[in-house]
Amino acid sequence: MTAFLLIWSPKKWPWPELPDFARRVAAGEAVADVWGCGTARGLMPGDRVFVHRVSQEPKGVFASGWVTRAPYEVPDAGSKRGYRLCIDFVYDFLADAHEKVVVTRDELRAHPFSVQTWDAQMSGTLIKPMAEGALEKLWTERTGRRPSRA
Repeated sequence: MTAFLLIWSPKKWPWPELPDFARRVAAGEAVADVWGCGTARGLMPGDRVFVHRVSQEPKGVFASGWVTRAPYEVPDAGSKRGYRLCIDFVYDFLADAHEKVVVTRDELRAHPFSVQTWDAQMSGTLIKPMAEGALEKLWTERTGRRPSRA
């Protein structure tokens, strides 16, 4: 399986809808979202994504899902390119990261997670297979959710 890291910085985007999204996902609703993926064009439908909160505590991974649409260009006058790349995905787990995360940043500093750069500046970083396997195992233990494609 191929997995990618998406980044959320509450300093850049407060995300007031997050608690409602988390409640809807917990209730079993298929909640879709759109996310910027930096310059990464390699994300494909069926790929796994994990969302990592950065810049403010609690830092760590708090959401997972499946890509449903490959990167596409969205006009963005504020960008040097004039557009930004986005993907569509659907959550299979989402914690309200205003309150808590599932895997803390401190835990990600330990082996085997430490083989991965978690503090990426933009979304779309490929998660290395060793870190991906360990993350998926820990994710399943903590969330009770086994990975199954959307």
